[in-house]
Amino acid sequence: MVVLQTDRFLSELTSMYERSTEKGSVWVTMKRSSLKAKAQLQKMEKKGKEVEYRCLIRASDGKKSISTSVSLKEYTKFQASYATVLKAHMHALKKRERKDRKKVADAEKVPETAPKKQKKKSKKKPSGSKS
Repeated sequence: MVVLQTDRFLSELTSMYERSTEKGSVWVTMKRSSLKAKAQLQKMEKKGKEVEYRCLIRASDGKKSISTSVSLKEYTKFQASYATVLKAHMHALKKRERKDRKKVADAEKVPETAPKKQKKKSKKKPSGSKS
C-alpha cells in the first residue's frame, strides 16, 4: 500500500467509487497514527519530546488499496474535500424500503388472549360418618 498525497488520494478514491457504481463496494477506514514504530515512540516519550499524531486514511475496493496521511492542520481542508467526494457518489446507494407505520404497528401487535381462569378446587368433606 502506497501513501499518497491528499489530492492524489481523493482523485484515486473518486475513480474507485466510479468503478464500483454498478457492482462492488469501497471501504474507507480512518485511524490515529504517528507513523512511527512503538520503540521510537517510547524513546521519544522518555526524552520528553511531543509526538505528533496524524490521521491515517485507507481505502480499498478489494482489488486496489490506497492510503494517505493527514496532519491536524490539513485535516479540516481534507475533510471538506472528502465530504464533497462522498456526496457526489451517494447516488449509487439503494433507497431503503419503508413500510407504512400503521402496518408495522399492526404487525408488531400480537393479539392478547385473556388469561384462562383456573377452576377452584372445592374441599370435599370426607365421606365417612363420625359418631
